[in-house]
Amino acid sequence: MIVTQDNLAELAWQKMENMIPAIIQHHKTGAVLMQGFMTPEALSQTLQQHKATFYSRSQQGLWTKGETSGHYLHVKQVVADCDRDSLLIACEPIGPTCHLGTESCYPEQQLTQQNFLSQLEQVIAARHGENPEDSYTASLFAKGTTKIAQKVGEEGVEVALAAVAETKEDLLGECADLFYHTLVLLRDKNIDLSEVMQVLQNRHQKN
Repeated sequence: MIVTQDNLAELAWQKMENMIPAIIQHHKTGAVLMQGFMTPEALSQTLQQHKATFYSRSQQGLWTKGETSGHYLHVKQVVADCDRDSLLIACEPIGPTCHLGTESCYPEQQLTQQNFLSQLEQVIAARHGENPEDSYTASLFAKGTTKIAQKVGEEGVEVALAAVAETKEDLLGECADLFYHTLVLLRDKNIDLSEVMQVLQNRHQKN
């Protein structure tokens, strides 16, 4: 179930001394960022402030992730599992989540290939405004929307030609180029990949 202030009491707090484990997941890439524990007070504060707040068993008190480092976890959604005794919390991280400076406390995890598009989207967004001489992506942004759109058109034609007259490897390479340049165009127009995914989902549901 989706957890709100109204149904917070319906969780199975009694199973583990008034605490529930909470898994933090990147709301775009699906990467697991960390795991902590929440009491009713911690979860209530999380829902009110939209910043992940946990119960520290070592300090015996509440702590909001990022209150010292500034690396907050902005909460997008809180979901309980079928037994209502664990939480999955989708967050937008500000900076690295792990105290060791890595994006995740599980840095060795492998993202699915589909979710890599979301990771690439973030890399492209980070290049916006950088020195065009230091980054091909930044140089595309510096040229403006028209040039980026022309590049997407060129890559689309090259995909079609590769499909007809070239090898599988050539086609794969051209498709990768098209995906990349399309992501650049979306970022230039301030459109998230998730918005395109929503259109596809809506079309699928209609069918």
